[in-house]
Amino acid sequence: MDRTHATDPLRLVSAPCPSASRPPVSRPSVPCTRGRGGRLALPPEVIASLGYDAVGIPREHGERIKRSLPRVGCVFADDLRWWWIVPSGSDIGVTWPPSTSYAVDARLGFGDPASADPSWSGPRNGQPLLIHRPDGDSPYTPPIPLYFLACRLAGSTPHWSPDTPGRSSSG
Repeated sequence: MDRTHATDPLRLVSAPCPSASRPPVSRPSVPCTRGRGGRLALPPEVIASLGYDAVGIPREHGERIKRSLPRVGCVFADDLRWWWIVPSGSDIGVTWPPSTSYAVDARLGFGDPASADPSWSGPRNGQPLLIHRPDGDSPYTPPIPLYFLACRLAGSTPHWSPDTPGRSSSG
């Protein structure tokens, strides 16, 4: 992989990210759609031909991850997490770190509230808003670089199994 950073961006001191709490000024924000399991709604101009899931990562890591990725797709944010849109099935055969939340079909708060992950299913100050749109028509953030960055920030070792049928137990 071509290294384009002079310093390791993940070693920089983390500071609260103002863009995680407010949408960019130049583009309107898109709230997630409620009533159908809380699925994050993609902008109409992007094409999700592979279906889509969402990976929630603590908001304090959002800007650092964004600067480190080779490409950034649609990203939503609420008061706790940045939600990165990835192709459906990006959890198959991998174990996402405990600090992340994986939302199949990008549905936040879907299912039995008693058994749901409280980091993304409970009450919030606001709905997730679209804070980043991709330059092209693909909504996806590459899941493999996102996975490795999430593992590194969590201090966990990446773990995957190409022989694992079905979804992992992380989501």
